[in-house]
Amino acid sequence: MTNFVVKTLANAAALAVAIWLLAGITLDESTSLGRRTVTLVLVALIFGLVNFIVKPVVKLLSLPLFVLTLGLFTLVVNALMLLLTSWLAEQFDLSFHVDGFWTAVLGALIISIVSWAVNMALPDKN
Repeated sequence: MTNFVVKTLANAAALAVAIWLLAGITLDESTSLGRRTVTLVLVALIFGLVNFIVKPVVKLLSLPLFVLTLGLFTLVVNALMLLLTSWLAEQFDLSFHVDGFWTAVLGALIISIVSWAVNMALPDKN
């Protein structure tokens, strides 16, 4: 359970950095800080579920592309997971939005780097 909370908070931090760095990834600025924080954590939960449920299936189905591109197709899959998260957030009336595929690619790259750094900084408790 603790690992799940830590991963969710790491995703929330990574999403916050992507929102801060990229104009094409937005979280409604007109709401209070508390509401934005709750929205960010909920989006991080959606992102975690998408990566847990959908991403393995997509990776399995696109395995030949992973081999052909020596793993670079991972960026495309991560971008698609971020776009799916954006779409799901809109379905749940959350104010998170990603503008387009290339913004999603950059956002996925930022999120991957920040998540890796946060997970490296935290102690590994299984």
